[in-house]
Amino acid sequence: LMTMRAYTEGCRAMASVAAAAYDAAHHHADAEVRKQNAAFYEFMVPLVKGYSTEMSLEVTSLGVQVHGGMGFIEETGAAQYYRDAKILTIYEGTTAIQANDLVGRKTARDGGQTAKAIAAQIEKTEVELARRDSAAARAVHRRLKAARTAFVDVVAFVAGAAKASPNAAFAGSVPYLMLAGNLVAGWQLARSLLVAEELAAAGIDVAFMQAKIATARFYAEHILNKAPGVRDSIVDGAESVTALPAVMY
Repeated sequence: LMTMRAYTEGCRAMASVAAAAYDAAHHHADAEVRKQNAAFYEFMVPLVKGYSTEMSLEVTSLGVQVHGGMGFIEETGAAQYYRDAKILTIYEGTTAIQANDLVGRKTARDGGQTAKAIAAQIEKTEVELARRDSAAARAVHRRLKAARTAFVDVVAFVAGAAKASPNAAFAGSVPYLMLAGNLVAGWQLARSLLVAEELAAAGIDVAFMQAKIATARFYAEHILNKAPGVRDSIVDGAESVTALPAVMY
């Protein structure tokens, strides 16, 4: 249930931030701010379409498991949600298409500059977390920093290999998409933790704010912590993806 909650809140937050960037890209008075938000929004599109939809499938699958021994039956409604979620990973372009877009147009084309700018924003959140003395903030800071470092390594690899060794760059396209989505969703929950701690300390909607803090910490310790391993599969694992000739698949 905590996994379902964390994925849902993280993906909703990521989509909300992307939507806000879209609005700023079209309506902000400052041309430079519009440009920055447009670049951020364009990078976010495959993450919202790819990571969020894949996680909806994970969440609805877990929803079936929540009912335990009753199995895959219809009376709970959970099985229908699971079936419905599958179309989400297909009808806006399959996850692989979103991943190819992330590698080609959103990372390689500008040499990873937009991705690196996003990583710099995440690092600012890390600085804010480091100023807090709560156990939750410390835990989130640790995992967010590790995930951001993994992301930066992957961006450098993808941008560097896209032309010289495109098969190597695209071999890890879907894992890259999952890593980037995981990081950005975790980042938004880290931001929510910072606000929730302040509001809880002020006595504002304390139970709700404590739930936000707990969810952010859970996401960091149980989901965001997977990022370094995904980094390794992308940067170090391309050769094994293409080791066998296509006819053997």
